[in-house]
Amino acid sequence: MGNLTIAWRKARKGKTSRQDIIDFDKDIEKNLLILHNELKDKIYAPKELINFILRDPKTRKISKAEFRDRVIHHSLMNIIAPIFEKGFIYDSCAGRIGKGNIFALQRFEKFSRKVSQNSKNRFNDRNYVKGYCLKADIKQYFQNINHEILISIIKRKIREENVIWLIRQIINANSRKQRERERELTDWLDKKGMPLGNYTSQFFANLYLNELDYFVKHKLKAKYYLRYVDDFVILHSSKKQLENWMIEINKFLLEKLKLQLHPQKSKIIQLSKGIDFVGFRNFAHFKLLRRRNIRKMNHKISLYKNNKKDFSSLKDSYQGWQGYAKWANTHKLREKVKKHIVDALWSKV
Repeated sequence: MGNLTIAWRKARKGKTSRQDIIDFDKDIEKNLLILHNELKDKIYAPKELINFILRDPKTRKISKAEFRDRVIHHSLMNIIAPIFEKGFIYDSCAGRIGKGNIFALQRFEKFSRKVSQNSKNRFNDRNYVKGYCLKADIKQYFQNINHEILISIIKRKIREENVIWLIRQIINANSRKQRERERELTDWLDKKGMPLGNYTSQFFANLYLNELDYFVKHKLKAKYYLRYVDDFVILHSSKKQLENWMIEINKFLLEKLKLQLHPQKSKIIQLSKGIDFVGFRNFAHFKLLRRRNIRKMNHKISLYKNNKKDFSSLKDSYQGWQGYAKWANTHKLREKVKKHIVDALWSKV
């Protein structure tokens, strides 16, 4: 019960006003005991996920678990995350304490300078740097995570049958219900896919691609490699070397993980042309926000002006956006957005 209590506290942190949490908390001891007994008797089964569509800018299906299942997710992560975390490479950046997109941004900047050797070119263009970047994306990554390969990776460090059983319950639940609806025998045999939005999904996604991390770092011996979920970059002075590595990486993904690089989104780019990574377009001596990031903030201001968003929500959005945008060269842009918000406020007076 101790682990479930800790998990309950983590799952509700910062969300205590939500109705599903209020309902669960009305009889917390009873509800936690029910979960405890379901786990002990191996009769626990996750509820069907609540799915909704997010367009940000590409269309994605996001899944949300019921609160009781989120408690279970946290209880599982309390056990397995510390075991695997110490085996992740330093430059696996997503969903880890002390890491994140700003960490990835700073590491990219450092790698870019290392590869270019901080050199100045004969044309005296301060934005020109030597070197190339393999920027890659894995095609339909979350939909194609193979369950049996994932379980085999987990079993290298976890042999406890009850833990493996629970992991299977979590990762198979949504795909099982979907298969029952669609009655697709091939999907039933494949057992693949991980729902976007589940607390456990990002961890399992990181763990799955930790295989790629070790291949790139230790087999290919790529020095300047960064990964953020399924987006990764490798920087090198030689375009030919990156071309060879790209072929080897795709072969590894197909053979070992049943994945493949996205043919349109995986390419080798000159560093001097700027690289899109973790929400920024990264040049040698400055960074720009992606245009879609700016459009999103302007859209939220429009929603407020049209009475489709309250001021408290707009304020939270702006503070989050400003904290993110300040890492790029955006002083004038931030002042412009602030003025738009002030104008929107005055329009309601």
